[in-house]
Amino acid sequence: MKTIQFREAICEAMSEEMRRDESIYLMGEEVAEYNGAYKASKGMLDEFGAKRVIDTPIAELGFAGIAVGSAMNGNRPIVEYMTFNFSLVGIDQIINNAAKIRQMSGGQFPCPIVFRGPTASAGQLGATHSQAFENWFANTPGLKVIVPSNPYDAKGLLKAAIRDNDPVIFMESEQMYGDKGEVPEGEYVLPIGVADLKREGNDVTIVSFGKIIKEAYIAADTLAKEGISCEIIDLRTVRPLDLEAIYKSVKKTNRLIILEEAWPLANIASEITYQVQQNCFDYLDAPVIKINTADTPAPYSPTLLAEWLPNNEDVIKAVKKVMYK
Repeated sequence: MKTIQFREAICEAMSEEMRRDESIYLMGEEVAEYNGAYKASKGMLDEFGAKRVIDTPIAELGFAGIAVGSAMNGNRPIVEYMTFNFSLVGIDQIINNAAKIRQMSGGQFPCPIVFRGPTASAGQLGATHSQAFENWFANTPGLKVIVPSNPYDAKGLLKAAIRDNDPVIFMESEQMYGDKGEVPEGEYVLPIGVADLKREGNDVTIVSFGKIIKEAYIAADTLAKEGISCEIIDLRTVRPLDLEAIYKSVKKTNRLIILEEAWPLANIASEITYQVQQNCFDYLDAPVIKINTADTPAPYSPTLLAEWLPNNEDVIKAVKKVMYK
């Protein structure tokens, strides 16, 4: 095993797949000459050249459309958005073309594209640059949505996403690019749609994904000192959802908390809550609690931003509530 940064895991996954398959290429704003806005494509222009690592204009709708047409004609593009906030400019191509063309063509046109880039808040970036869109894309049949939380998962899942014959939304975080973690020296690919049990416990299940899962780890460490054992599941993929992993855990702990950095209405946590009460109701010893951001646009003030975001103290309070402590 070796220890690398999250951004390096992303770069390794793309580079390894591009060496394996010449139909794969990367395009996006600043991915080439600047080595990526977050240096996730560092060195790739030098290795693969300007025909396979392509700097685009600031025109998300245009290059999303190019990717769709290219994928329909046998290529496998990777599209980097500087932030998924900017994907809204190109969302018509993602939702109405990439996600639907296989069905609308009767299976004649697969659309193997990876749309990747950072999601959710990343400090003082303001209301229009701090939004989480996982549930938006997960609401679209035809798309797969992956949100890794560490370098190991990021590399293995990105390689799987690039090889997939359907369009994949791959969501990262500006605040995780410098995170370090162990990854294998050799080849590995992780299956899409399989959650990971990050920590075993007996008293309560905490489900989360992406960078906010770190708050669950902090909370679990604090609660362990008080004799409360938390089981933590990292979804890794939010479409498809690995509901069976959640059911198995809830049947053991009888309590469920879902931590998600998203607005409260109609998010991934809402769907999990519904599915669990539908399929595990008799196992629950307390109502399911979901923890989300405040139901407002993200503030710019650091003090207000700290109040807006869910944190480990919110998790601790929720755990004690379902434990009736």
